[in-house]
Amino acid sequence: MKHPEQARLFALKQLNLLDTAPSDSFDRITRMASQLFGLPISAVSLTDSDRQWFKSRVGVDHREIPRDKAPCAQVCDSAEVLVIPDLLASNYYQDSHLANTGIRFYAGAPLTTREGQTLGAMCVLGTEPRDITEQERASLVDLAAMVMAQIELQHAFGRVDPLTGLANRSQFSEDLQDLALDSPGEPRAALFTEVVEASQLSALHRTMGSGFLDELAQVSAQCIQETIGLESPLYYLGSCQFVHLLPVDSHASLIEHALNLRQRLMALESARDVSVLVRPVVGIASFELGETAAPDILRSAHAASLDARQMGQGAGVFSAALEERFQRSSMLLADIGRALKTDDELYLVFQPRVWVASGDCQGVEALLRWRHPELGEVSPAEFIPLIENTPMARALTDWVVNRAIRQAALWHAEGRPLRVSINVSATNLEEHDFAQRVLEKLRQANLPADAIELEVTESALIGKGQAAATQLDALIAAGILIAIDDFGTGYSSLSYLHEIPANIVKIDRSFIAHLEEDARIQTLVGSMIRMAHDLGYSVVAEGVENQAALDCLSQLGCNEVQGYLLAKPLPPRDLETWLAKRSGGQ
Repeated sequence: MKHPEQARLFALKQLNLLDTAPSDSFDRITRMASQLFGLPISAVSLTDSDRQWFKSRVGVDHREIPRDKAPCAQVCDSAEVLVIPDLLASNYYQDSHLANTGIRFYAGAPLTTREGQTLGAMCVLGTEPRDITEQERASLVDLAAMVMAQIELQHAFGRVDPLTGLANRSQFSEDLQDLALDSPGEPRAALFTEVVEASQLSALHRTMGSGFLDELAQVSAQCIQETIGLESPLYYLGSCQFVHLLPVDSHASLIEHALNLRQRLMALESARDVSVLVRPVVGIASFELGETAAPDILRSAHAASLDARQMGQGAGVFSAALEERFQRSSMLLADIGRALKTDDELYLVFQPRVWVASGDCQGVEALLRWRHPELGEVSPAEFIPLIENTPMARALTDWVVNRAIRQAALWHAEGRPLRVSINVSATNLEEHDFAQRVLEKLRQANLPADAIELEVTESALIGKGQAAATQLDALIAAGILIAIDDFGTGYSSLSYLHEIPANIVKIDRSFIAHLEEDARIQTLVGSMIRMAHDLGYSVVAEGVENQAALDCLSQLGCNEVQGYLLAKPLPPRDLETWLAKRSGGQ
């Protein structure tokens, strides 16, 4: 039974097939049809309101023809197999678009959904008159059923992104498998395009709304597809990230292609297609078909894009050095669990903090170190960023807090009431029971609240919501001091300072490195110190490495300092020796 045209078109649109990129899953079927019938042309033809659009085609360059007098339209209307032995012998089709382009033979079978709605036709065409056998007719019906199975499979498993109309990650994986079957071992390059830096997405969502990000993805998809050509499949991975494949010519040509693509995307802002500045990057990863799994290809290309962004470049190529870094990072992530359970890998060192006015040392900062059994000493600047956004962050902080409190308890028992400063992350502050756990550990160690101090960066303190604020309030109420670490490197520090629940400001070492040489930095640091004092904060300067910087900080009214001029981070016993010598020399 024939369905109303409006319902049929709605079903077609819902499948998100029209005007999408070519797909090897469909191309394999059209190639098979051409070979089975020994004909030069075959197509998966979808019947739109005014055109026949080819989702897949063999032997023809154009993507669509007018619906008027198109045999596929009759197949769609009748939902039956149509065979035209000679278009020129047909009174209706002899002046059709196909006949005018040299087509003489046509055979098509309907593409019908399970609900009975016909989308178009699986067709074969030739330039000479001919007929088909019953066996060929049955084969054509089978091919049409294969196309519909692919359409339904693609739709059922979400192979097409409904927002952009592009194939998605799942389709990318399937197409790679198809390519590997057809051309095993052939070199290809995956180009991973990130239109917006991932860290900016949440900010854009807050300020511009989800509708803006949807529109940005759609405009970017159109721009990229036009740039790479309609013949090249483009895949949408979500979060304004895309990937497409290219044959490998040379690194130079790939980078030229990537930079041209980036330039086209950046031009969207000047053309007012998007209302914010976009800073896209493109990562390139070369591989051989069948040799590398799709997730690894995407990971490599994404890593190249991240590296390019970090280096301030528009495009980057995945290299052996990047692979080595990835493998090292993977090893560290895999091994941290084991390290937390042993006593010979992770350890704490302590750097003294000295009062400028008196020279007294009343506190130390606990700093985590990792002596990896294979990699040797690993900098916390390398492994902590890897871990702090994983489930291991809680366990790692618990380890540090436990060891720091244990050491503070030993010093208190020996008559050295040093306050131990411990670094915590934004992730820790978002744990609903973080304050409760810290206070319980202090209670078990029989230590007062002021035996420790917690250091948190500006980014962890600002904009983290009620959960973080609740934890901070509970800690401060219990008498634990909170220090703002790396002050001056994050947000608009002075304007936010009055909103932050903390007691101490630690000026980042980047401001201290050339303090004695640069009058402008002296003015800036002096302003920071005065403002912090006016708001009731104590000020600590990090990274003090020479006497001139210490003298300058003294003149500016800084309360405490730490740095290599005084002492590097030391193991507990070495710190005790340092304290004894300092006390004996005063």
